Amino acid sequence: MSTLPPCPQCHSEFTYEDGLNLVCPECAHEWSTSGAAAESAADEGRIIKDSVGNVLNDGDTITVIKDLKVKGSSLVVKVGTKAKNIRLIDGDHDIDCKIDGIGAMKLKSEFVRKA
Repeated sequence: MSTLPPCPQCHSEFTYEDGLNLVCPECAHEWSTSGAAAESAADEGRIIKDSVGNVLNDGDTITVIKDLKVKGSSLVVKVGTKAKNIRLIDGDHDIDCKIDGIGAMKLKSEFVRKA
């Protein structure tokens, strides 16, 4: 009889150990044996900083520090353009925002400064 806890996502009983992690074979969910400590560590690992090292958060206002060409268009986002109420996302372009006159865009944090 297994003494391992069930999967927190699908509640499957067939979990197994893989090094320091537990793995569910049914939904492929992996989690640490320390449980809640791993969840908070994963949240803390997602720190996104602007070009000068300020930590960015959802809802911040940012300023573009370099002229950025809009791919597939002749438009250019000029230096000093502000974007309000940003949303942080995972990926190469880690900021999702709306820019007046252009619309929804994804930006890299290295080209912005917190306003």
